[in-house]
Amino acid sequence: MMVETTGTAAEQPLPIRAAATVILWRESGQGPQVLMGQRGAGAAFMPSKYVFPGGAVDAADADAPAPALSPLCHARLIRDCPAPSPTPEALAAAALRELHEETGLFLPPGPSPALCFLFRAITPPGRTRRFDARFFLADARHIPDDLDDFSRAEDELSHLHWIGLDQARALDLPFITEVALAEAAARLAGAPDHGVPFFDNSGPTPRFLRLA
Repeated sequence: MMVETTGTAAEQPLPIRAAATVILWRESGQGPQVLMGQRGAGAAFMPSKYVFPGGAVDAADADAPAPALSPLCHARLIRDCPAPSPTPEALAAAALRELHEETGLFLPPGPSPALCFLFRAITPPGRTRRFDARFFLADARHIPDDLDDFSRAEDELSHLHWIGLDQARALDLPFITEVALAEAAARLAGAPDHGVPFFDNSGPTPRFLRLA
């Protein structure tokens, strides 16, 4: 999705790119854990921050095998999406690709829904990169790999590790990652589903709504 541009090239707003992020979780003896990694200190976007695996949607994701989505997740993914926007299937395929690239873990697409659309946020103006990011919650039981083997991961994230929800809050997290983590914790604790929270910073006035 592109934002309207005016003024000189130096003043033109950055394009807002669609992105997909995976909050991968597993059970442990101390409760649920999530998989997180640290971005490099020299990264242009969110340097040194701990984040979930994710990134921008590529054109090839539109033709890649995608995991099944529940009808409710599919309907929510197409809400408030200006044209042209990636399809829900492309977003889901991007989520799987980014998970594999950044962690080495492979979540195979299949007939049963493995991703749950949990949260959406658009990066505010003034950042070095802007994304329309969808966060998906995924149960690691769907992954056939060794969940502690990150040897096939690319080097975009370091210090990949599983961490409890309370311990993760003590990491150096971007604000939106904090919000997504809280949303995941609530969902895993059995909180009622009142819709997907959406922080919309695409325009001059921030909006918060729920995609029901």
